[in-house]
Parts: sequence; C-alpha cells; structure tokens
Amino acid sequence: MRLITSALAALTLASPGFAAEGERIQITGEIIDTWCYYSGVMGGPDAVTGSAHHTCALWCSAGGIPVGLLGDDGEVYMVLKIEDSDENASGDTQLSLASHEITADGMLYKRDGLNYLVVEKVVTDAGITKLNHEDYGVVPPFAIPNPNK
Repeated sequence: MRLITSALAALTLASPGFAAEGERIQITGEIIDTWCYYSGVMGGPDAVTGSAHHTCALWCSAGGIPVGLLGDDGEVYMVLKIEDSDENASGDTQLSLASHEITADGMLYKRDGLNYLVVEKVVTDAGITKLNHEDYGVVPPFAIPNPNK
C-alpha cells in the first residue's frame, strides 16, 4: 500500500504549482511488475522478471498495479507515464512493454527514497531478453491446484 500511496503522491511532482527538481536521464532496464517484485509473493527477484513472469506482469499492469523499470544499475524506477499514454500506472502502452528491455529517455524525480520516471521517449525496445521460464516455469508451483488436497 505504501508503494501505491507513494506513487500517487509522486504524480504531483511534475504538476504545475509544485517545484520539483527533475533530472533528465537515459536508463536501460526491464519493465517490471512492482507488486510481485517488492512483495516477493511470486518468488525472488530472478523469478519475477523476464519470460518467467511475463503473464503475471500483464495481469498486474492491466489490474492497475504500477509498473517499474528495473535499471541495469539495480535501481527500480516507478514509471509514472510512458510517452503520450494517458494512463499513468497501467494501460495499453505498458502492456505492450511488459517484461521488455528498453532504453528510456525522460525525467527522473526522487521523493521519499523512491525513484520516479516520466518516460518521454522509448529509445530502444529489445523485447523480452531474459528467457528464464525454463528455470522458473510460467506459473509458480504453489499456484497450481493440487487435486489431492
């Protein structure tokens, strides 16, 4: 809940009337599902990225969970907006980029120890580059019903 509250509070960062200092950056990383990444509900950090987590990332984004960019630097950047999308936390733009490795050009804002990114341009989109479903599967074992119980 803190994550979502912080994301909503950060929407004011680039709003008129609020003097927030932003920094233009270009960052490469993977578009991730922040709920599963931070909560650990679907496994560790390696299991909630790439092709192993793609389907869940789509569902979470479509359900309104904010997406993030897991940068090659290991930092997570909460994505507030991507290009001309009217959706902030989820939407068609984010669905088409779920689990993709992208290079984003935009404005970075920092607040309460979190990084917020307003992506002005997706410079490159390499698609899903982390093919880890063979190691982790596409559905975590604990999510498969056991008919013997």
